[in-house]
Amino acid sequence: MKNFLLTTSAIVALSLMPSMTMAQDTQAIVVGADVDAGTLDPRLTRDTTASRTADLIYSGLVHITPALEAVPDLAESWENPDPTTFIFKLREGLTFSDGSPLTADDVVFTFTTLVNPDFNAPARALYTPIASVEAVDPQTVKFTLNAPYAPLLSYLDIGIVSKALVEGGADIALNPVGAGPMKMVSWNRGSEIVLEANDTYWRGAPEVDQVTIKIIGDNSARAQAFEAGDLDIIQSPLSPQDIERLKADDRFGNAIMAGLGVNYLNFNTKDPLLADPKMRQAFAMLVDQDTIVNDIYQGVDQVAHSIILPSSWAFSDAISQPTFDIEGAVALFNELGWSDSNADGILDKDGADLAVTLSTHSEDPNRVQSVEYLQAIFESAGVKATAQITDWPSFSTNYVQKSMHQIALLGWLNIVDPDRLMFAQFTTGGPTNWGGYSNPEVDALLQEGRSTLDVAARTTAYQNAATILAEELPYYVISAQGYQMFYAKDLPVEVQATPRGNLRGVIGFTD
Repeated sequence: MKNFLLTTSAIVALSLMPSMTMAQDTQAIVVGADVDAGTLDPRLTRDTTASRTADLIYSGLVHITPALEAVPDLAESWENPDPTTFIFKLREGLTFSDGSPLTADDVVFTFTTLVNPDFNAPARALYTPIASVEAVDPQTVKFTLNAPYAPLLSYLDIGIVSKALVEGGADIALNPVGAGPMKMVSWNRGSEIVLEANDTYWRGAPEVDQVTIKIIGDNSARAQAFEAGDLDIIQSPLSPQDIERLKADDRFGNAIMAGLGVNYLNFNTKDPLLADPKMRQAFAMLVDQDTIVNDIYQGVDQVAHSIILPSSWAFSDAISQPTFDIEGAVALFNELGWSDSNADGILDKDGADLAVTLSTHSEDPNRVQSVEYLQAIFESAGVKATAQITDWPSFSTNYVQKSMHQIALLGWLNIVDPDRLMFAQFTTGGPTNWGGYSNPEVDALLQEGRSTLDVAARTTAYQNAATILAEELPYYVISAQGYQMFYAKDLPVEVQATPRGNLRGVIGFTD
């Protein structure tokens, strides 16, 4: 996840490099990405490049289609004899890309490590309802749940790893070996990941022989490299001005759709200044969503009103966060004891000025511009606001994930179910609850939402939780993200995009 910012001269140099695309004898494509992968162990991925690359190298029991349906992948079928039991039948003759067999033992090993607290998998909360996984025979795996778990199938696309390799000491984070349609050739950290077709994949080798994922951290530089012909595919995140220009260029195909992500402000509820929900409400009233979404992002996203995506079956337009109201925010600050006692334009209380730090990462210029705009609004309301902009690794790993922030602007992707955006983030002690939020009523509602199989009951649970969250505001959701992909029209395959941003649909495997 190195910050790789291209200068103008670097862009020119890129344009002079020999193309790695269709001019070669092999069917090869080059995909532009914004950050480098942190790891290629699918159990430990935290960033989009890692998850999208791992999806090519590995396969899960199921594959999630663009319509968000779980369809067979390594498992050819499954049955659900009772609400807490799933039995999966693996395909015959499965192998990893190194030729070693893939059996039920590898599935058991993958999920046993995922739920082990000592392994510290980022997505562990998605799998904690799994009480046990056992190999009935080499091709049959039985999952026993500690309670009914509605989203389970949506999460079983995680890549299966080789028990023998991992226990033998192989570092699959750097040298991944999976059973997916591609396998790794090389990884030049901070620069590119090169993959080639895996002809042992159960569906056969993909139509594309080689995929190079090239890391270009700056959105506009990545778009310019695409226009110059050095990239075949780019996708979100992209700058709005580049999106509009590329949409109008008939050299390129595009897929533009509602995404499965949000941009949001993460309030650190452990911070003394932000511990009171009313303080978070006051700060939220200083967020000009309309300008951020429609001017800075130029309408490629949609103004959000709650934690539930508008495209979700659980959405309700009756749930609403605070809206932009500077005077109302100042009045609420005054109610909480903050006033301009020194007549210097800065609110203060007990001799201390009202000061807060807004943070985000440098790779996304739209987020940087949003934070700088918020800083100006905060200051106009009498708040001393500092903008802290750092590279993605520092911002995410060393700052937000250690709860060192006050108000951080970032995003979540791959929200295939309301559970994915709420359970781990808002339950007490949840693994991605970086703001330290805790409310026993929300805990109970989110547990109910994942434990019942009745869609109406799930909807009620998530809407009730979202209503509380819209008032207590551990998150302020600025926008529901759109998703954009642009591609060269001379690609050797029919392109199928997915709002998740995964890439199997550009290597010849459509659903």
